[in-house]
Amino acid sequence: MLKLRNDIPGKLLSCAPAEVEGLLGGPTLFRLEGRQSPPLFVTALQHGNEPTGFQAVQAILRKYSGGPLPRSLWLFIANVAGATTGERIARGQSDYNRAWPGTATPDTAEAAMMREVIATVTASPLFASVDLHNNTGSNPHYAGINRLAPPFLHLAALFARTAIYFRQPAGTQSMAMAEHCPAVTLECGKAGEAAGLAHATEFLDACLHMHELPGHPMAKRDIILLKTRAVVKVKPDVAFGFEGRDEAVTFRSDLDHHNFGCLKKGELLATLDGVTALPLTAHTDDGRDIAAELFEIRGEKLLICCDIIPSMATLDIRIIGQDCLLYVMEEMEAA
Repeated sequence: MLKLRNDIPGKLLSCAPAEVEGLLGGPTLFRLEGRQSPPLFVTALQHGNEPTGFQAVQAILRKYSGGPLPRSLWLFIANVAGATTGERIARGQSDYNRAWPGTATPDTAEAAMMREVIATVTASPLFASVDLHNNTGSNPHYAGINRLAPPFLHLAALFARTAIYFRQPAGTQSMAMAEHCPAVTLECGKAGEAAGLAHATEFLDACLHMHELPGHPMAKRDIILLKTRAVVKVKPDVAFGFEGRDEAVTFRSDLDHHNFGCLKKGELLATLDGVTALPLTAHTDDGRDIAAELFEIRGEKLLICCDIIPSMATLDIRIIGQDCLLYVMEEMEAA
């Protein structure tokens, strides 16, 4: 599946994400030389409906098209088939960002490709790894890390003051790359937002110009660090929707507006029609389902039974089925 190149086709600098597959022919890993080394590793378009990372890369490549990059670059343009149709996951695919080493499904074609990518880019030292994403719900821009060492924290804080520490789901790019270099996942807001594109582009440019990542501890005031308490999913056999579309479970339509805020004890999460058992699961990193600690049914209402910090809540029904409804976060210390 993987194609290797050390040149950038001119059309790649201006094409739409939907045109990339026709131009490249498949997922492609580029090695581009720059003035500094070791190289930065950047991954874009793991999900075909999340174009901001690819567009930020285009902006960087256009900026330096007349000369060498400030730093050498490994660039992985990933799910070009999904980008063609504008889907997170194209028909017949596994989720690219669940297929990296450590994945629960190591026998897929996607997992074999990610092992090849890892082996290639880590054959010599790397400066850092950056994986760029969009959200489908309303979220502030934030970074995700998988280790709490100072270089990881400083890399995250370079993008945003809010960062999350996560160890699930398995098989993510940043989790795999954290074994080899400082690694970060960037969540750049909704697709199509100019602010997210500008922010991602500025971050990549800063990484290309940095000489080193600080090794000293992060000051508490410089970062707001959260960790995943649980991943909340709708049970597979449950019919659900949002206000305006009555289903067995009808969630509130402003759910994503509470991302990184607070949902208070006793607040309504959804109205119910004939549902008597909790329609959600909420799994912790160690596999425990704590849904009964977070939610409760009272009559025809699904209520929150303790204060929670939601993140990545989305109103996209298809994405909820492919991934999750939301994450429940809790604050933690950086050191």
